[in-house]
Amino acid sequence: MQYRRLGRSGLQVSALSFGAWVTFAQQISKETAAELMTACYDAGVNFFDNAEAYAAGKAEEVMGEILAKKGWDRTTYLVSSKVFWGGDKPNQQGLSRKHVMEACHAALRRLRVDYLDLYFCHRPDPETPIEETVRAMSDLVRAGKVLYWGTSEWSAADIRQACEMARELGAVPPTMEQPQYNLFHRERVEQEYAPLYEPPIGLGTTIWSPLASGLLTGKYNAGDPGGTRISLPDYGWLREQFTNEEARRRLGVVRELGGLATKLGLTLPRLSLAWCLSNPHVSTVITGASRVEQVRENMQALDALPKLTPEVLVRIDALVGGGAPKLGS
Repeated sequence: MQYRRLGRSGLQVSALSFGAWVTFAQQISKETAAELMTACYDAGVNFFDNAEAYAAGKAEEVMGEILAKKGWDRTTYLVSSKVFWGGDKPNQQGLSRKHVMEACHAALRRLRVDYLDLYFCHRPDPETPIEETVRAMSDLVRAGKVLYWGTSEWSAADIRQACEMARELGAVPPTMEQPQYNLFHRERVEQEYAPLYEPPIGLGTTIWSPLASGLLTGKYNAGDPGGTRISLPDYGWLREQFTNEEARRRLGVVRELGGLATKLGLTLPRLSLAWCLSNPHVSTVITGASRVEQVRENMQALDALPKLTPEVLVRIDALVGGGAPKLGS
């Protein structure tokens, strides 16, 4: 395993991490979840990602039970939560001080930990002043309930405003952003956030959906094989993304990428994950899995990095359709 600094902080996070989205408390049993986390931990993964919205809090309960049973040294792993979607009633959603505080305490109970290493504002909240959210998150850090706080899918302008607000208030600024990033979803990480990676902000990124919700594994090349996340009742919005004209174009690209991966002696998932890892501004790539074999496959992406030469990266860009120029390549 490789470890990278989370932005300009001193925190070391494994280059490959593991998330509970979709699978925990939905697709897999508690026993399987424990096997997956153990396989990750044994491979050197030290960051486990979660959120209050994942399976309405049940994903955190499953992870918390596993962490309690495993008894791993608390200094050897990082655990996160995200705040925004906590319920349907007033003050159970958004980034008000009330919900931020109550959601944090609820996450701590579900995860069975005394503090969250990372705490994310899951989406921007236009109904709450950024000042209020910055103060609340900063207060949680100063109270020792959270070590680092950040954002997820915020615009660069909002992140910059939060950082400037924190400086004005003498508060703790956000350290990291959790954006979607993969071969088909690049502009925000590679272009919009580019100025934020440098001081004084020094933004770190914990990217999600590196395999484009499974598209970049090749398993959808012949249609939905069943038993996947797009088959789940609550993920109709995701299923729609696999049936439009752009999805059909991307499937053609996936097949070509699969051919390139084969020529390089790689699998398509390893190639796709390694491509994400090749961006120097990616602090960690959050992987997911429903089987231990997938964990083992994902962990081999680090070994694929040397094969992604500048020439290969140019070839990948040509196959995908260009997109934004890869930072650092």
